[in-house]
Amino acid sequence: MIELGNYNTLRILRHTDPGIYLEGDDTTGDILLPKRYVTPQMKDGDEIQVFVYLDQEERIIATTETPLAKVGEFACLEVAWTNQYGAFLNWGLMKDLFCPFREQKQRMQRGKRYIVYIKEDEASHRLMATAKVEKYIAPLLPSEGGTTIPKSNEAPSGTVGGARWLKHGDAVDCLVWQKTDLGFKAIVNNKYQGQLYDNQLFQPLHSGDRLTAYIDHVRQDGKIDLTLQPTGRRQTLDFAEVLLRYLYENDGRCNLGDSSPAELIADRFQVSKKTFKRAVGDLYRRRLIVIEEDGIRLVEK
Repeated sequence: MIELGNYNTLRILRHTDPGIYLEGDDTTGDILLPKRYVTPQMKDGDEIQVFVYLDQEERIIATTETPLAKVGEFACLEVAWTNQYGAFLNWGLMKDLFCPFREQKQRMQRGKRYIVYIKEDEASHRLMATAKVEKYIAPLLPSEGGTTIPKSNEAPSGTVGGARWLKHGDAVDCLVWQKTDLGFKAIVNNKYQGQLYDNQLFQPLHSGDRLTAYIDHVRQDGKIDLTLQPTGRRQTLDFAEVLLRYLYENDGRCNLGDSSPAELIADRFQVSKKTFKRAVGDLYRRRLIVIEEDGIRLVEK
């Protein structure tokens, strides 16, 4: 079955002047891959991966271009142009993605970027964007203990009810959504709602940023507290190596220590004072540094 607004692996049937035709299904019929995307390596009978969507005439068509998002995903897209019906967003394909006025929270403006969800309209079966993303963020019920969430339905092992589970400290994909009084809302793994807190941010963030975050806690309301730094022992080891490299590059000395203000530590290393102290303790136990009144230094060899 052909998935509209998604990647499909299709067999090449024949070459023609407009392009090559790919084998579709009973609903779509054969699907054209326009000549501009055809390469000499494409032979009849080969299977190729293409993205299937609708062209300017609302006909099903294939492309080898890569969109910024597919159906069922969230993305931050720029408005290319507007008209009396809505806004048209640049999503990396020849035809811009339509967002009608009814799917906008506020009137979208040309040149500005918005967080949207890509969907297929149930009535018309056209692909469109909606800025009302809250409707498409899945509810999350924490498992017993509130430390794990479902990650995917494809994991062959380590599963619970057919789904693999994320735990505290695991890395997740994070799309920064909107600023709040506490920090930033985020969309986690293209499905769940997360929260990044201002007091744990050591770098500037903006709506639309996509980055790796780490699970700190799954709250009872089904939302996920996130951090941008690895947690626990992994965080300590990662920053210990950063600190060690800093010492090697700065004559073996650092003028920050246990008594240094957290603001100075965050400004220089973009980590919390707690993480800094753990890393110092790790390097000290490994006999790589000496702790002094005015900071730390490498052990002389």
